[in-house]
Amino acid sequence: MLDVAQASAEVKVAAAGRVADRGGAYIEEEVEMKWIVCALCALALPACRKQDPEPAQPSALPVASSAALPVSSTAPAPEAVAPAKTEGARSWSFDGDTPGEAPRGFSFARTGEGREPRFVIEASGDAPSKPNVLVQRDADPTDFRFPMAVVEGASFTDVDLSVSCKAVSGKVDRACGLVWRYQDADNYYVTRANALEGNVRIYYVKAGKRVQLESWRGEVPTGAWVKLRVEAKGDHFVVSFGGAKILDVKDSTFSGAGKVGVWTKADSVTEFDDLSARPL
Repeated sequence: MLDVAQASAEVKVAAAGRVADRGGAYIEEEVEMKWIVCALCALALPACRKQDPEPAQPSALPVASSAALPVSSTAPAPEAVAPAKTEGARSWSFDGDTPGEAPRGFSFARTGEGREPRFVIEASGDAPSKPNVLVQRDADPTDFRFPMAVVEGASFTDVDLSVSCKAVSGKVDRACGLVWRYQDADNYYVTRANALEGNVRIYYVKAGKRVQLESWRGEVPTGAWVKLRVEAKGDHFVVSFGGAKILDVKDSTFSGAGKVGVWTKADSVTEFDDLSARPL
């Protein structure tokens, strides 16, 4: 291969001769010189490439194969929501409360009109579990008056609820009852036994209005203890009185959890003992 330096010298000599021979043809000489320079570049290029090898091309960034990437076939799971608290079985015998005072752990409400209720603890010689009972003592005769003592700090959806009760007196009414799925004083379920009317009924109270679901006629004693019970599961309610099942009804007015408690009407003076709530 021709040495670049040697080729350059020979081209210069040849160019000088052409200038002398042409006697001043300046423009043609300039064109010839451009041709010569091109020839030198052509000769020099391979040598330059040998001396200065092409810089290495930057390596391509690795591309992860789609098969290697973990792909979820489902959307991200939503944040877990803690389940609603389920109450265990509870009971209230009132024997640890102080006579003459309101029972601990209860609030008091009234649907309708008239005076507020007065629930107090009293000692009773014939209590199912001695010595104390819970009594509603205010005998306001307002007909559309429904006093309640409601358990605080516990709520149930499906529940086996029972109480022992004794109708003591009342001229307008003589009733004892149970409430469940209680939302407030104007929204709940109630079953009640009435000694003056001789019946047991089940209602729902919504926006302060009572709606009867079913009724049973039979003896409801005055001055004697009897057990009232309701088994509420979903929209199905079974009421027992004195150990016998007497009412069986379905209703879905209130489907969520609510409080439980006891209920009376008008001027009823009623004693309660051994309130019990067991989740179903």
